[in-house]
Amino acid sequence: MDEGLLLGPLLLRWNGLLLALGISAGAWLAAREAKRRFYDPTIIYYLFLPLLFWGTVGARIWYILTPPLSSNQLGLTTHYYLSHPIDAVTLWLGGFGIPGAWLGGGFALLFFARRHKLSFWEWSDILAPGLALAQAIGRLGNYFNQEIYGLPTQMPWKIFIDPPYRLSGYEKVNFFHPLFAYEVVLNFVNMVFLLWLVNRFSEKLAKGNVFLSYLGVYSLIRFFLEFLRLDVALVYGININQVFFGVVFVFAGAALFVKHRSAQEL
Repeated sequence: MDEGLLLGPLLLRWNGLLLALGISAGAWLAAREAKRRFYDPTIIYYLFLPLLFWGTVGARIWYILTPPLSSNQLGLTTHYYLSHPIDAVTLWLGGFGIPGAWLGGGFALLFFARRHKLSFWEWSDILAPGLALAQAIGRLGNYFNQEIYGLPTQMPWKIFIDPPYRLSGYEKVNFFHPLFAYEVVLNFVNMVFLLWLVNRFSEKLAKGNVFLSYLGVYSLIRFFLEFLRLDVALVYGININQVFFGVVFVFAGAALFVKHRSAQEL
């Protein structure tokens, strides 16, 4: 499979290019939403670097603490990274985890909002549709890396995985669920839903409702897709990502309920 775009001696891998495209598209959509709310859209570009840096740090830490089965099979365990700190910051060795990106990015946004006297919840709403778009585009890169695939299947939309990329125990299986593609489609659906929510109920939504809706929908998507995923991250035999997204879904739903009840009582 073609690994990327070759520019002289420089190889730009498709996965990295699509991640960069997704982040850029998400920032553009967030800037449009900021402008619609009568904010200076350039704020997004001041916020961009802190979100990207701390989101990447959080995502990397999450991966190191909860490596998936494929990494464990290669010896890239938590113990390995803790005993090889240089490899821990060698970002192309191993991967990242979206839960950590949320936590790191959330910390960056909270700090930025307090420093510049902005509303954390309103700016999380501004960012939410762009986050869904960035994830949708970024997930396309998993196709080129032959990763984020699911259980074996013979469905018409099955995807062939080359033998070197198959998990132990599945060496003789050719076709799998294209789990990354499911997430691409569902993330686009989530983005469209959030934009509809913003445009249809903009006068009725409390601050934070759009972001909480994003968290709830994406967490629900990931919770159920984890049932199909082969390359899971196990902590004491428990799929830690599925547990995390299940907890976030409950939190987001409860927070939306409380906000709705509070609005009714006013």
